[in-house]
Amino acid sequence: MKPTATPRLLRNSLVLLLIACAISAFAADAPSLAPGGPLLLVTNKSDQTLSVIDPVGGRQIAAVSEDGITGHEVAASPDGKRAFVPIYGNAGVGRLGTNGSMIRVIDLGRKEIVGTIELGQGLRPHCAVFGPKNGLLYVTTELAETVTVIDPATLKITGSIPTGKKESHMLAISRDGRRGYTANVSSGTVSVLDLEAGKLITVIPVAAHTQRIALSSDDRRAFTTDQDQPRVAVIDTSTNEVASWITLPGIGFSTAATADGKWLLITLPGMNQVAVVNLDSMAVVRTLKVPRAPQELLVRPDGLVAYVSCDISRQVAVIDLKNWTITQLIDAGPGADGLAWAGQGR
Repeated sequence: MKPTATPRLLRNSLVLLLIACAISAFAADAPSLAPGGPLLLVTNKSDQTLSVIDPVGGRQIAAVSEDGITGHEVAASPDGKRAFVPIYGNAGVGRLGTNGSMIRVIDLGRKEIVGTIELGQGLRPHCAVFGPKNGLLYVTTELAETVTVIDPATLKITGSIPTGKKESHMLAISRDGRRGYTANVSSGTVSVLDLEAGKLITVIPVAAHTQRIALSSDDRRAFTTDQDQPRVAVIDTSTNEVASWITLPGIGFSTAATADGKWLLITLPGMNQVAVVNLDSMAVVRTLKVPRAPQELLVRPDGLVAYVSCDISRQVAVIDLKNWTITQLIDAGPGADGLAWAGQGR
């Protein structure tokens, strides 16, 4: 006959079982970000932080102080290792307030500031975009009516490109890296830039006031929203003229085109919605309800998902672009605004 287990042995076994269960529960509840995995970055205007989010686990894993008032936008380096946050100031575009004069550089592995690019004077740097071919960083510097060019390796300014208009707020760059397009808010125009030559090509009249800008996947069209009428301007980039308009159910803000060239997404902050435009018919075919004050749109590189920062709710809404559903709400910080994807090389 086999000996029976002693009470002490039973107690020890029970303790080990409870410990194993606790470890398993902790692992299940822990962020699912694998080392070197992609990150979603969100600038939070109200507390001057950068949210570092695990997009797989759908949770914030760090909130890095920008140590400056206030970052609105963010760009991730092509290798996914650093974030660049222009420190704009404490007011909205065109409003009285402080004038930011620097760009913070954040190491995404260490989750801390590792450098600062000083612009020398208050220029309200806002939108930062990496050139797809040369790896240079282009930043709109509103008060100088320029786009400032920076070498991210040395953190040195290498030049500037005039936009010819005030409040050049946002910037889109063609996929070949040759052309840049800025939305100039108060003049209601779009500036077309030759990035290789560092020159202004032309200024396109659009409306009384414009906001944000995006390019189609083939770079044949640029989109910017009218801030006085519910419509989007469609600019033909071969002629540099407004070719048509897309009617919206409300005033639009940010725009983003999908990689397959079929859809244009537009935030409608006053309606707490995202409008979906069919680019064949040039018409809104559906709207999606999102949390209050949707701001920026980011289409994930694989084209399957879009992210929407929602200012007042301090959340990011996740849109399934196949089924057109909101699949998740990710907590960020107060005043969630600019978005960037840090994916490659991580």
